Amino acid sequence: MTEVIVLNGGSSSGKSGIVRCLQAVLPDPWLALGTDTLVDAMPASMQASDAGIEFAQDGEVIVGPEFRTLEAAWIEGVAAMARAGARVIVDEVFLGGADSQQRWQKALRDLRVLWVGVRCDSAVAAGREVARGDRVIGMAASQADVVHRGVVYDLEVDTTHAESMECARAIAAHAR
Repeated sequence: MTEVIVLNGGSSSGKSGIVRCLQAVLPDPWLALGTDTLVDAMPASMQASDAGIEFAQDGEVIVGPEFRTLEAAWIEGVAAMARAGARVIVDEVFLGGADSQQRWQKALRDLRVLWVGVRCDSAVAAGREVARGDRVIGMAASQADVVHRGVVYDLEVDTTHAESMECARAIAAHAR
C-alpha cells in the first residue's frame, strides 16, 4: 500500500485543494505536509536573507544554503514520519525539477511512493494567484512548467478544467 503521496506542481496549480480532498476520500488518516509548512516554520529572518529563501518581485523564488540545509532535514523528517507509520501527502514545488525529485527519492527510497504531477495552464494558475492575494504575482507563471522538467510521475492530473475532488479521486484510485 502507498505510504507517501508526493504532489508536485507550481504555485496556484491546485495542489492544496487536492490535498484536502485526498484527506477526505482516502480511507485512512493522512498527514498533509508541504513546502509552505516548511517555509512557515522557518524564522522570519530566513525570508530576508540570501542564505535563506527570497521571493523576488517578479515571482522568482531564490533559495540559499541555509534553506537547503533546513530543507534536507525537513525531507528526512517527513520520511521518518512515514517510516514510523504515518501516511503522508507531500505538497511540493520542485523548483529544481528532476534534482528536487532526486532529493526526495533518496530520502523516501525504502517507502512506497506515488509520484503525482499537478499541472495547470499558466494563465489559469496566474488568475488564481491574483484571486488568492497571498502570493507574489508572477510565481504561478514562472513555475508552471519548470517544476516538471525531468520529473518522472506515476500519474499526472490537470487542474486547468478538472475540480480538486475529481483529481483527488483519480489519485486515490492509484494509491493502493
